[in-house]
Amino acid sequence: MDIGRLGNLYLYEVGVRFSYALPSLYPTCGITPHICRCHKVDAMKTFVMLLPILWVLVALQGVTSHEDHPLARIAVHNAVAALDARAYIKASPSVLGSNGLNQEWITLEYGTGNPSNDDWVGVFSPANFSAATCDPENNMVTPPLLCTAPIKYQFANRSNPNYKRTGKGSLKLQLINQRSDFSFALFSGGLRNPKLVAVSNTVAFAHPNAPLYPRLAQGKTWNEMTVTWTSGYDINEAEPFVEWGPQGGQQIRSPAGTLTFDRSSLCGAPARTVGWRDPGFIHTSFLKELWPNLAYTYKLGHKLFNGTYIWSQMYKFKASPYPGQSSLQRVVIFGDMGKEEADGSNVYNQYQPGSLNTTKQIIEDLKNIDIVFHIGDIVYANGYLSQWDQFTSQVEPITSRVPYMIASGNHERDWPDSGSFYGKKDSGGECGVLAQTMFYFPAENRDKFWYSTDYGMFRFCIADTEHDWREGTEQYKFLEHCFASVDRQKQPWLIFLAHRVLGYSSGDFYADEGSFGEPMGRESLQKLWQKYKVDIAIYGHVHNYERTCPIYQNICTMTEKNSYKGTLNGTIHVVAGGGGAGLVKFTSLQTKWSIFKDYDYGFVKMTAFDHSNLLFEYKKSSDGKVYDSFNISRDYRDILACTVDSCPSMTLAS
Repeated sequence: MDIGRLGNLYLYEVGVRFSYALPSLYPTCGITPHICRCHKVDAMKTFVMLLPILWVLVALQGVTSHEDHPLARIAVHNAVAALDARAYIKASPSVLGSNGLNQEWITLEYGTGNPSNDDWVGVFSPANFSAATCDPENNMVTPPLLCTAPIKYQFANRSNPNYKRTGKGSLKLQLINQRSDFSFALFSGGLRNPKLVAVSNTVAFAHPNAPLYPRLAQGKTWNEMTVTWTSGYDINEAEPFVEWGPQGGQQIRSPAGTLTFDRSSLCGAPARTVGWRDPGFIHTSFLKELWPNLAYTYKLGHKLFNGTYIWSQMYKFKASPYPGQSSLQRVVIFGDMGKEEADGSNVYNQYQPGSLNTTKQIIEDLKNIDIVFHIGDIVYANGYLSQWDQFTSQVEPITSRVPYMIASGNHERDWPDSGSFYGKKDSGGECGVLAQTMFYFPAENRDKFWYSTDYGMFRFCIADTEHDWREGTEQYKFLEHCFASVDRQKQPWLIFLAHRVLGYSSGDFYADEGSFGEPMGRESLQKLWQKYKVDIAIYGHVHNYERTCPIYQNICTMTEKNSYKGTLNGTIHVVAGGGGAGLVKFTSLQTKWSIFKDYDYGFVKMTAFDHSNLLFEYKKSSDGKVYDSFNISRDYRDILACTVDSCPSMTLAS
């Protein structure tokens, strides 16, 4: 990049000379606090202050990320510095969270002397996004360096249709506590050729390191609940723990383990380069020997070594029922939700337009929900690590109150030469590290994302479709053991969950390749589903809703569509991938096994009333109403009855 001229600042190769005419560029010295002071500076100091800004706006050439991500639409490698004395951007208030909130709204006021409808505002955190903060060991880039992409952006004319005429605008943006301060930059030139024209003052939360965004999950035994959260405290700064106990009863403290990771743990760009952001510290505590269905309260704590305590607010949850226990048990399942900004930021080609609606409907009905399964494609961060904080903040009202169990999807795991079954770059270089660290799940090996969990009358067997599931593999053996080991008299409802569709889907891309599901999926697993009488298999990956008849080997085993009695003789397959990400069309081909389709956002809910009666519902995220449903009524002897290929071979002689 040519730095011979920057606004009214001139640099000559021989006999350095400066002409400075930007006295209000840093009204509160926000972007380079380590070298800027809030008093009059001379020309040389000003150049020292401006030089890092030159480098920060030039990205590494040739780095690519998943093209669907809104932040990947910003061609930061084309950015140039064009600081303009007539341009400004100011943020208020400058201190957030004084009232204990970890989510606050700020107001931006900005203007420029040469406005365009392509102008946009980027939100950066940490506030000092200059080259001075670059990791010297980051060999994925060559100078000049870009250290970070913005965590969100918005067009400058969003709230003022006359912006192009007046050159003035304002925005209200929502910020969450992400363990660091923020600054805001005004760009011209659009997303493809950005030019920095002004930088704001800094904004910060009063308690940036506070424990945040608790995520409950079931442990490895039925009477264990885990709590995972994020903070800015390493174990050499503070001791993490959870204070908890029966609601209204005696409280005890349980210690927490602490994890984090650095760039070297990740697999590629943008996760290791422009998408990198310090993840903070992730803590997990194990709350053991819970009484079934009892209400508990808890709060997160950090004891600093000076003896003071940092606390979260108080939360509550209900312990899981004993396996086989007969009580009302309600389960919500969906995939492919992602996150969306409440302030409208990052909206580009409607990336995840249904995400907030799905979250809202679940929160509003949370008193009637006991456990949630998010079966892959969780955040769609695609290597932009700041988005994981954004997501955990969005779902905190859910994850802090009921177990939130996740599965691995292609956008969490896939990366070439990383052990993924698929060699694509859908994870943006995360290669499973973020999902495996930010959330707890009771797998024996957290890099092998398959596990089982019991909830009362339910047994859930969760597959990892980003690792090989075919017959003879380690995962195949695990799945067979999960199916075979359940006592169906006590846990009659056997549910298989996976991200990619290993069963049946009329999604157009599956139909185009003629498989109507993941190649080798049914061929490898349908014998297990049939032999062990798996009731329902639920998938994400295809962004719509579809339900099949009870089916085996492409043939419906029952003609009934909404009320099933007795043995099913097959497994009902459901696609529930409409959690929030852009929808996928159905093929025009008609299949005999598809009973109900919906090209919309939604989620499914299963209610077990007792050992004989199960209600399945599909609800739209737009209104929370039921648009498809069926029920199963049966006795234990119906599960024992032989179905095709599920009983030992017999002859008259035997």
